[in-house]
Amino acid sequence: MHTIAVIAFDGISPFHLSVPCIVFGDDLLKLGVPRYRLLICGERRGRIATMSGFDIEVKHGLGSLKLADTIIVPAWRTPGERPPETVLRALRRAHARGSRIVGLCLGTFVLAEAGLLDGRTVSTHWAWADEFERAYPDVTLDRHAIYVDDGDILTSAGTAAAIDCCLHLVRRDLGADIANRIARRLVVAPQRHGDQAQYIENPIQKDDAPDALSKTLDWAIAHLQQPLCVEQLADRAGMSLRTFSRHFRKKTGTTVIPWLLHHRLAAAQRLLETSRHSIDQIAEDVGFGSTVSFRQHFARTFSISPASYRRQFHTQPGNQR
Repeated sequence: MHTIAVIAFDGISPFHLSVPCIVFGDDLLKLGVPRYRLLICGERRGRIATMSGFDIEVKHGLGSLKLADTIIVPAWRTPGERPPETVLRALRRAHARGSRIVGLCLGTFVLAEAGLLDGRTVSTHWAWADEFERAYPDVTLDRHAIYVDDGDILTSAGTAAAIDCCLHLVRRDLGADIANRIARRLVVAPQRHGDQAQYIENPIQKDDAPDALSKTLDWAIAHLQQPLCVEQLADRAGMSLRTFSRHFRKKTGTTVIPWLLHHRLAAAQRLLETSRHSIDQIAEDVGFGSTVSFRQHFARTFSISPASYRRQFHTQPGNQR
């Protein structure tokens, strides 16, 4: 059983603490999917105050981090406050042991303060981007990404992006089908890819794109097997190419080509998990020009071949409908 430890501290945001708890918690059992072992750990055990005026009980100390395969640091109190050295030292030791480390929102500052992010690319909340770059010049900040998966270390932007990052971890561990089922239960988007802009957290103008755009995007997702292009989608939406591109970026936070690639790969994941179609057939069903192209894009995105992904996730007990 995969053990996840979440670090709690005085003044923590209950919402940010609840995100990993609800994604990885025992509620998974209601979905009939594999569960995680979830530990809430703190510098000291016992009652700690939250920023919302009520206390919570922490049952595990930092020594329990030795049991964790994944350690999650929720949003820290404030970027300018250095975390306790005991916490930083525990994170360094856990990373050296091979634990996967996750910083959600301002939790990225904690990982940077521990010295775990030098030379890496990370994400954090857009409102503290300038402060992060001034404090940690040896870390590359992707100001637009909602989360960044750097293998053994993952970081996310604020609030909603923390949910996306946690669902991404489930997708890595248990497959896309289970992650999507959890997302449906939480009534959130099944998948927002990491390099999607922080358009939910970032203040933007009201989206006045015609409803024809939404209908066009829904149509494109239902017809991924076709050789779709920007010009075709703009024509279907009844817009000029320039107007369509502008509204598309405002709505999705990206451009058409990576958006299509993201949805084709997501559809391929579902088919690999739930169907017996051949790799060649799946490549055709989701709109790749060739099986070679499909394999290359899949391996580049998920660091695993389609065949290996199927072997790993197709027979998962929770994947059976």
